[in-house]
Amino acid sequence: MKNKLLKKLLLPLALLLGSFIYAQSVTGTVSDASGPLPGVNVLVKGTATGTVTDFDGNYSINANSGTTLVFSFVGYLTQEVVVSGTTVNVTLAEDAAQLDEVVVVGYGSTTKKEITSAVTKVGEEEFNRGTINNPSELLQGKVAGLSIYNKGGNPNDDAVIRLRGISTVGSNSSPLIVIDGVIGASLNNIDPSDIASMTVLKDGSAAAIYGSRGSSGVIIVTTKSGKSGTTQVSYNGQVSTASISNTIDKLSGDEFAAAGGTDLGSRTDWLDLVTRDAISNVHNVSITGGYDNTNFRVSTNFRDAQGILDKSGFKQFNTRLNAGTSILDDKLKIDFNASYTKRDSDFGFNEALRYAILYNPTAPVYGTDSPYPYNAIPYGGYFETLGLFDSFNPVSIINQNTNMGSRNEFTYSANFKYSVSDDIALNAIYSEQASKYTNKEYYRTTSLFRGNATSPTRKGLARLTSGENRFKLFELYGDYNVNASDKLNMKFTAGYSWQEENYNNYFLSAGDFPNDNLEYLDALEWSQDQVNAGQISISSDKSPNQRIIAFFGRFNATFDDAIYFNASIRREGSTKLGENNKWGTFPAFGLGVDLNKYLQFDNVDLFKVRLGYGVTGSLPSQYGLAVARFNPAADKLSTIQATDANPDLKWEEKAETNLGIEYTAGRFNATLDLYTRKVSDFILERAVDVAVYPTGRRVENGGDLSTKGLELAINYDIIKKDDLTYTSGIVFSTYKTTLDTFDTSTLRGNLGAPGQNDTAVILVAPGEEIGQIYGAVWDGTVTNGSQNFVDVNGDGNIDVSQTIGNAIDADGDGVVDGDLTKLGKGIPDFELGWSHTLKYKNWDVNAFFRGAFGHSLVNNFRVFYEPRVGSQGSYNFINTKYADPAITNAKFSSLYVEKADFFKLDNISVGYTFDLPEGNKYFKDIRLSLSAQNLFTITGYTGADPEPSLQDKGSVDNGGFLGGSADPLTPGIDRRYNYFASRTITLGVNVNF
Repeated sequence: MKNKLLKKLLLPLALLLGSFIYAQSVTGTVSDASGPLPGVNVLVKGTATGTVTDFDGNYSINANSGTTLVFSFVGYLTQEVVVSGTTVNVTLAEDAAQLDEVVVVGYGSTTKKEITSAVTKVGEEEFNRGTINNPSELLQGKVAGLSIYNKGGNPNDDAVIRLRGISTVGSNSSPLIVIDGVIGASLNNIDPSDIASMTVLKDGSAAAIYGSRGSSGVIIVTTKSGKSGTTQVSYNGQVSTASISNTIDKLSGDEFAAAGGTDLGSRTDWLDLVTRDAISNVHNVSITGGYDNTNFRVSTNFRDAQGILDKSGFKQFNTRLNAGTSILDDKLKIDFNASYTKRDSDFGFNEALRYAILYNPTAPVYGTDSPYPYNAIPYGGYFETLGLFDSFNPVSIINQNTNMGSRNEFTYSANFKYSVSDDIALNAIYSEQASKYTNKEYYRTTSLFRGNATSPTRKGLARLTSGENRFKLFELYGDYNVNASDKLNMKFTAGYSWQEENYNNYFLSAGDFPNDNLEYLDALEWSQDQVNAGQISISSDKSPNQRIIAFFGRFNATFDDAIYFNASIRREGSTKLGENNKWGTFPAFGLGVDLNKYLQFDNVDLFKVRLGYGVTGSLPSQYGLAVARFNPAADKLSTIQATDANPDLKWEEKAETNLGIEYTAGRFNATLDLYTRKVSDFILERAVDVAVYPTGRRVENGGDLSTKGLELAINYDIIKKDDLTYTSGIVFSTYKTTLDTFDTSTLRGNLGAPGQNDTAVILVAPGEEIGQIYGAVWDGTVTNGSQNFVDVNGDGNIDVSQTIGNAIDADGDGVVDGDLTKLGKGIPDFELGWSHTLKYKNWDVNAFFRGAFGHSLVNNFRVFYEPRVGSQGSYNFINTKYADPAITNAKFSSLYVEKADFFKLDNISVGYTFDLPEGNKYFKDIRLSLSAQNLFTITGYTGADPEPSLQDKGSVDNGGFLGGSADPLTPGIDRRYNYFASRTITLGVNVNF
């Protein structure tokens, strides 16, 4: 027994000793294309012997000669090496599966490496974090060349979206939205939490397949869908608080009185009284699941978003259904999507922010505190500076009046895909969208602001606007795949598209109400305007069914898995155009070559050069522009012709060429795009020869512009370990747009009243860059309260009247005729986004910085209220670092045009995912997050928000109403009615059950 026991103990000891005798120490370094790679797992194949590389990529392991070492790391291809010595160095190649990532493009999909045009896909992991109330905010700063700005951040305003600058003058300048294959879909009818990815088609060769709808670029939205298997319930919740991040420097009550302002005895912080710390809530519940060939996802979203301005914000309910199934032996795939959104908005009054800045800071809120006898009853108990132009108590504006609206949107679509064979498929989609809205405004009989409280007869005002938009879509297309050889694959696509849209709207304005016992929005029969002729204002509009019919085809070819070709053509007709030019043709092609396939660069996964060209078109937003239009005459019994017909009215066209380079090497990838585009045949109403066209007005094609630009996107996985990863990325874009031809030279962007009604500041002229701010140059001296100006043209006379004749060389002698010159430009020289993603075990951190550089803004508050004008002593004074008390006469000049470069921490979030105990039956995972938006901004601009103003809606003053359309040729004016930017802190929780 003792001998047997001794043998049992000695045998494993001998084996262990033998392993040390015959095993050798193998050392080496593991790298990738960028250098040493820490954290790589090194394992002796078939054993439990293993180690991990250190920070410098070095390792040491005991392994016999002839055994196999296995090197593995997340994101890299596993590599096996047979030991033949004591040193084994390895270079790991990154898993190129990302190059085979499927990217949705127009009428189909392709792999990332096969794309021949400028296309950028942004997934859910890359979206902006925090309180996101509009899907466009998810992409802000994430895509090179895509500018998204909601200046001030009003929760009720849609962002201005520009892809590679201005793409049209007389048509829709925002990109086409495609949601789950439905073109022309509304971003307002989808909740941000339901989006899985967003793909941006940036150049003409990618967008041309959409014809007239793709001229301003295309954003393809793919929503989240269900998966067969276990049903999962998810809850995402957020609560956030927002406060003003920056305001406008002005005088306090004491400073105002000391500066000679009219002292009314009180000390009032008007801005504090009309703003708040806004609290917002978001709740999202989704259920996903399915069985066999059927899957579904249902989501419900509730949003209660407050604005920092009192009585501004919205409450929104949204629900969405995505369902899919396969029948007929999986040959027929059916997807059904439906979405419904109901939003109730409190628009508030941006004017309250304006008057909170300029209203006398020594004035009391209520009439009872007036320093002189004052009857406040006619004004609802509030104090008003009666008789003063453009001066209203901001608290009264907020508390006495109503500005609300509601919107309901419903969209559904059915997608059918029938696989005739492995190589042939037929696709059909049918969709309908409907949107209804109603906006209501009511100004009490005691409101001086728009309520006409000083009138002895006609007091109070009610305004109602309602409308409905409808859109139908039917498309049918087929795909045919041909594997011609081992090296050549081809795909043919051909289809038909039918679109129909129409709308109707109504407007009613009535006033003169007996009292404020009711909010007479719902009791208009009490309006005394009914018995006073000419007081009621009414209008309505209804469009005919406007149709687009198109036939399209596309050819894709891949040769040797390295040469990619794409060509498409779309023939499209529209009822909006003249009888002689209803149809247009939009061709495109793209060629890409992965040079790395043939040059075989070391440690390079992809080096692709691509060239694309495409033509797209634009349609006017209005209908009936090609026919003669009529307005009612004063007697309402006859008509007056407003414009003459133009049967030759045709498409506005954009032709674009794009050269791109894509490079991927291990953890590093970069994309560079150079492009040039030409937009021609603007659709504009113009003055014409009355001898030929009696009205003197006609909608015609005329004018063109050109844009040249560069875009760069770089991403690098700086750290890539099993429990620690850190990725950083930069997107950079720059462009310049020139108005090559136009029918006139003019100055646009009238600054408004008081005192600046004849002051237009943006140059619009043939041969000039778009967005130039023109004015007089202040020489830094003051005489008798007035600025002294530079003699720009050196003729000995100084003429700085703000007229076009003083800004151009009309007589062609090489010298500007007056003394106005370029003071800045409203479009940035370049824009920058810088992202950081860090994950450590259960923690994740995301930070995103964004900036725009080279643009200027006309600071309108300073133009009007910084000069210490004696006659304006009842308005508060702006008190920036540029204020000069010696200037007592208001005159626009270089003094009020400021460089608005900025660099901000746009959003940062920190999240933690909890480890749940094994056997837990209720929760799959729980994640908490804390995020902040607009945490800090570095800028020298003295206004409230340095972000560019890419378009202009004009001026408004003294209680007037702002016009609806915006001018894309007039960027760079920071108006007095803009909302104020806010800083937001958000706490979020995500639970999967």
